[in-house]
Amino acid sequence: ISLADAARSASKAKRKVIFKRAESYVKSYVSKEKEEVRLKRAARAAGDFYVPAEPKVYFVVRIRGINEIAPKPCKILQLSCLFQINNSVFVKVTKATQQMLRLVEPYITYGCAILLLRG
Repeated sequence: ISLADAARSASKAKRKVIFKRAESYVKSYVSKEKEEVRLKRAARAAGDFYVPAEPKVYFVVRIRGINEIAPKPCKILQLSCLFQINNSVFVKVTKATQQMLRLVEPYITYGCAILLLRG
């Protein structure tokens, strides 16, 4: 019985730690959103425009197969290591990569990646 009680109390303590960590993530996201709103309002009050920061990394997933693909998009998919359906990669956002992604848009889906560093 004491072993089960010890395991139960350990798991309860672990859940508390996990909940605290999740709360800290939520708090950081809310503070980032509030900072964005503050910057927008300050720019509007000064008569300027606020340009939000561009994402630095895209997460790209291939969603279509190999049938009837023109040679140029096929080569771009190979260069991006997107050989099969559901393959995915992180791509650094540059002007060149954005143009490449625009050419292969029918075969992929992509968006900005939110990376949480853990460990």
